Amino acid sequence: MPPNTTATTGRRPGKSGRKKGRKGRLFVLVLVLAIVGGLAYGAYWTISTVRASFPQTTGSITLEGLSGPVDVKRDAYGIPQIYASSDEDLFMAQGFVQAQDRFYEMDVRRHMTSGRLSEMFGESQVENDEFLRTLGWDRVAKEEYDSTLSDETKKYLDAYAKGVNAYLEGKSGADISLEYAALGFVNDYAPQQWTPVDSLAWLKAMAWDLRGNMQDEIDRALMTSRLGPQQIADLYPQYPYDRNQAIVQDGQYDELTETFDGGGSGTGTDGTATDGTSDTTGTDGTTGMGGAADAVSEASDGTGTASAASTDSSALQTQLSGLYDLLDNVPEAVGVNGNGIGSNSWVVGGEHTITGKPLLANDPHLSASLPSVWYQMGLHCREVSETCQYDVSGYTFAGMPGVVIGHNQDISWGMTNSGVDVTDLYLEKLTGDGYLYDGKVKPFTTREETIEVAGGESKTIVVRETNNGPLLSDRADELVDVGQEATVDNAAPDRADGYGVALRWTALDPGTSMDAVFEMNKATDWEDFRAAAALFEVPSQNLVYADTDNHIGYTLPGKIPTRAEGADGSIPQPGWDPDHEWTGYIEQDELPNEYDPERGYIVTANQAVVDEADYPYTLTTDWGYGTRSQRITDLIESKIKDGGKVSTEDMRQMQLDNSSEIARLLVPELLKLDVDDKDVREAQKLLEGWDYTQDADSAAAAYFNSVWRNILKLAFGNKLPKELRVEDQCLWVDPVENTGPVDDDTKVLECGERAADQAQPDGGDRWFEVVRNLMDEPDSDWWTTPESGNGRPAADNRDELFERAMIDARWELTSKLGKDIDTWSWGRLHRLFLENQTLGTEGPSFLQYALNRGPWNLGGGEGTVNATGWNAAGGYGVVWVPSMRMVVNLDDLDKSKWINLTGASGHAYSAHYTDQTDEWADGELLDWAFTEQAVEDGTIDTLTLKP
Repeated sequence: MPPNTTATTGRRPGKSGRKKGRKGRLFVLVLVLAIVGGLAYGAYWTISTVRASFPQTTGSITLEGLSGPVDVKRDAYGIPQIYASSDEDLFMAQGFVQAQDRFYEMDVRRHMTSGRLSEMFGESQVENDEFLRTLGWDRVAKEEYDSTLSDETKKYLDAYAKGVNAYLEGKSGADISLEYAALGFVNDYAPQQWTPVDSLAWLKAMAWDLRGNMQDEIDRALMTSRLGPQQIADLYPQYPYDRNQAIVQDGQYDELTETFDGGGSGTGTDGTATDGTSDTTGTDGTTGMGGAADAVSEASDGTGTASAASTDSSALQTQLSGLYDLLDNVPEAVGVNGNGIGSNSWVVGGEHTITGKPLLANDPHLSASLPSVWYQMGLHCREVSETCQYDVSGYTFAGMPGVVIGHNQDISWGMTNSGVDVTDLYLEKLTGDGYLYDGKVKPFTTREETIEVAGGESKTIVVRETNNGPLLSDRADELVDVGQEATVDNAAPDRADGYGVALRWTALDPGTSMDAVFEMNKATDWEDFRAAAALFEVPSQNLVYADTDNHIGYTLPGKIPTRAEGADGSIPQPGWDPDHEWTGYIEQDELPNEYDPERGYIVTANQAVVDEADYPYTLTTDWGYGTRSQRITDLIESKIKDGGKVSTEDMRQMQLDNSSEIARLLVPELLKLDVDDKDVREAQKLLEGWDYTQDADSAAAAYFNSVWRNILKLAFGNKLPKELRVEDQCLWVDPVENTGPVDDDTKVLECGERAADQAQPDGGDRWFEVVRNLMDEPDSDWWTTPESGNGRPAADNRDELFERAMIDARWELTSKLGKDIDTWSWGRLHRLFLENQTLGTEGPSFLQYALNRGPWNLGGGEGTVNATGWNAAGGYGVVWVPSMRMVVNLDDLDKSKWINLTGASGHAYSAHYTDQTDEWADGELLDWAFTEQAVEDGTIDTLTLKP
C-alpha cells in the first residue's frame, strides 16, 4: 500500500465483478438483520426489499420511444458505455441508465434546485426551501428552456427526460431505492416524472457552489466589528505575482490589440464538510485589534463603498451574519457552499511527454459525498454522422445529459473553478413596499411561492426583488426588520423598513451553458472548442485543452460582469447608488486564452488567471494564492529540465504530491526554539529531518499540522468576531457595540456562531500568505496572546507565540492520539467519512450505518496538490477531496486512466456503491477503455434496450 494513505474500512471489494456481487449479498444479510432488530414500527425489510432497486444489467428491456436498439456495456466496476445509432437514442439511454443507478440522488437534487425538499423530508427543510425559492433556480431554468437554448439542445433534454421516465414507469419508491423504502415509513412521498427543466436547474446548483467570493464579501464586512481597515487588509493580502505564476503567461485577449506576458500566479483553498471533529471547549480570549470600523466603507480602501451603512453598523453585522447562516445551511450540490472550492488541472504538450502527444490531468476538489457527485460513462455513436454525432467518454452529472469533463475521439478537456467574481451583494434601503434607487422609491417585483410540506401544512411566502436581484435578507426572521419593531406573519415575512440584502448573480439570468456541454462533447479542434466554451456562461471555469494533433490550450469562458470605477465587488455595495451597478459583461473575445505556449505546458489550480497589471478588467479581488499551482509547475519543470519526458505515471504521481509549503516555511523557525518542556522537545524532534511530506503514517505531519492549527487559533482565530469563529467555542473578550450593555472594563463571554467546517481561520493558502507576510514582523500585534486559563504562558512576539503553539499542540495530540509519539500518525487525525447526504446524516442510526461508509485514514492536506482539505478552525477531519482523478493520453486514448471517489451505483448494498474508494484512497487509477474493442474486452455485463 502506498505511503500516502491507510485503509481502515475492511470493505475493499475484489477485482472480479462476480466476486463483488457475492460480497454485496453478504452485506445485504447484515443490513436485513440490523433492520429487523431495530425498526420500531414492527415492520421489517427482506432481502428482496433491499435488492428490488438494483438495476438490470443483462438481457433486454423494451423502451417505448427508441428508434433502434441500444447496447449498454458495463465493466467490472459497473461503469456503463452506451452504443446507439442516433443522438436521441443515445441521450434517452443515458437518462435510463443514470436513473437505474442514481435516481434517488437525481430526485433529491431536483427537489433542492426547485426549493421542494420539504415535499420529501418535511418541515425541517422549509427554511432551505424558502431560500431556494427566493433564488428561483428552476424559474430561470424554465426560461432558458423556453427562450435561450438551441432546438437541438432541447431535443436532447427531451430525450434524456424520456429515458428517465421510462425507467420510472410502473415502479414504486421501494422499487427505486432503499431510501424511498425508508421514507415510506414516515410519509407517502412518491417520485414524479422527470422534466428537461430538472436537468437544467442542476447547472444552477453547480454554479451556486462555484459562485466566487460571496463568503469573502460577507467575512470582510463582519470583521469590521473587531478589526480595523489595516488588520482586515493583513488578512486578505495581495496575490504574490512575483512568486506564483499566473495561468496565462503567453496568451492574449483577442479583441484588444495587445498580447501580454503575464507575470504572476496563485492557487486557492477548497471547500469543506465537517466530520464532527471540531473542538468546542472554551478557551482564553483576546481584546481584538484596533477598534471596530465604523462602516463597511472603511474596509474598502477608501472607495466609499456602502458608506451609508455607517448609520447602523450593528444592524449590518446582524444581517450579514444571518445571511451567512442561510448560505451555510443551503445543501451543497457539488462543493461546500462555494467556500474556496478548488481543483487541479494541467496539460503537458507532446514535446515534453514520452508518447510525443499531450497528457492532460484533472482532479476537481469538492466536498466528499456518497454517492460521488460524478458518474463515469461513455456515450458512443456506432457510426459518427450527422444524425449521430457523439463519441465521448468521461464524467457526467446524474440528472444531466452529456459529458462534463472527459474526452472524445479528437480532444480532451478539464476544468477548475476560475473564482472570478460573478456575484455582488447589494445593501438596499427599504421603504414601505419599495426600495430607494437614485433618490426615488421604486416598487418591488414580487411573486408568491407555496411550499408543500410532507406531514404538515403548506406555507406561502412572498419573494421580493429589487433591480439588483432577490432580497435574500427576507429569508430569515432576524434579517427582516433589523432595528425595527414591525412583525411579520408566515404568509409574508417581508413587510418591514430597514436595510435589506439583495443578490446580483449572473446565473439568475437565462443562459446557454447546456448548449456548451453538447458542443464541447463533439468539438474536433481548438476553434470548435473555444466556440463551444464561449457558450459556457455559468459557472465560469478554467478550461484546459489538448488534442490528438498535438496542440494544447487554455480558455476562460463565462459571463463576467464589469463594474463602475471604485466598485470592485469585494464588499457589499450600496444598491441605492447607480454608480455601483454592473456596467456590462466582458466580451468573450476579450477573455484570457492561451494556445500552444512556448513553455509547453499549462497549469490551472485556482490561481490568478492573469497578472492584473497586464489586463484591463478586474476579474476578482479574491484569487487563490498559488500554492498548489506553483508546486505543480515546479514538479513539471523538475521533470522536463535537461530534456526529461513526462509519462502518464508521472502525472499520477504529481496528483498525489503531499508536500506542505507552509511547513517548508515554518519548520526551520520552529526548530530554532529552545523549549523547556521535555515532552514538547520530544515532539519538536519529530520535525528534524522531516521532508514536509504529509503521508498518512507520518508522526511529523501530525505534530506540525497541530502546531499550525494552534498558531492560527492564537494569532488570528481568537481575535476574530464571533460570527467567524467555531460555534460554541467561547472566549472572554472586550465588548463591542453589539455584545450588550456592559462596563468598558468588563470582559464578556462571547461564543462562536459558525459551523466548524466553515469557520475561520480555515488554514488555506490565504493563511499561508498572511503568515508569510508577517514572518518579518516578529513584534506585530498579531503575534500576541494572553495567558491561558490553564496556566500556559502569554506571548508578546512571534517566537513566544510559536512556542505556545508547540506546547498546546503537544497536549492536544496527547489527548487525541496518546502520550507515546511513536503511535502518532497524520492519518489517525485526518480521516475521511463518506455520508449519504440525506438519510445518512439525518436518519436513524441503523439507517446511517446502512448508507454511510468509512473511515479512511488519508495523507495530503490543505494547500497541497493532493488536496484532502481540512478546516484548521474546526478540526483535522477531511472535509473536501479530489472528487475524481483522470489522466488522458492523447496518443492512445485506451491508455488513459481514471478513478471516482465512490462507485457507479447509488444503491447502498450494490457491489458498485464504493468499489473505487479504496483504490482512490491508495492513489490508484483504473484503466479507461474508449475504443469499441477495448470496451468489449472489459465488458462484464451487456444490456440491450429495444424499441
